[in-house]
Amino acid sequence: MRLLLSVLLVCATAFAALYQLTEGFTALTAETARRNSVAHEPRTLPETRVIARDATVQSLDSVLRDDGRTLIVNFIYTRCITLCLAMGSELQQLQAAILERGLDTEVRIVSISFDPSDTADRLQRYSHLMRAQTGLWDFYTIQDAEQRDKLLEAFGIIVIPAPYGEFEHNAAYHVVSSQALLGRIVDYGEAEYALAYALQLARSDTSSAGALHAE
Repeated sequence: MRLLLSVLLVCATAFAALYQLTEGFTALTAETARRNSVAHEPRTLPETRVIARDATVQSLDSVLRDDGRTLIVNFIYTRCITLCLAMGSELQQLQAAILERGLDTEVRIVSISFDPSDTADRLQRYSHLMRAQTGLWDFYTIQDAEQRDKLLEAFGIIVIPAPYGEFEHNAAYHVVSSQALLGRIVDYGEAEYALAYALQLARSDTSSAGALHAE
């Protein structure tokens, strides 16, 4: 009997720990838990100084709040010839879809480099390679290491140095509201879903602003 009670106690403890780690069994991985956490409670983002492709230094907060549009944000480095280029191809298609549907007044795209060696000139060349339309798809880099680390942590981006100066990193689309809140994380390969959520968020923000103005 004592042995049975001990086994039951161990099982109950393990069950409780697993329940907590998986957010009530809704998250089977740390990545899923991160996305569930963001969807449940949008995250504020740390103060970060970014450098644009025209070499101007700006506050990321002001970039995100620039014109009231919702943003789809991804993280890159310009020397990446695998995952970043594949995401770039998806974003090219997304940029075309936004223009074709006349959605450029509601949504825009921002790509942020985590590579300290990415300069404004490199961003400019990369944006030309991606055929990015300025004001609809913009690029930034971060030179301050501490600010870069804090921003990557807020977004949940893991960057690991690899041979030949390359990086291993996780990839996703991050939907950020016009109030600079990270509201949803969407898998690479599901750019259309990111756009759908961004539009929903943009129109929700517009409706809320209109209601407040009416009052």
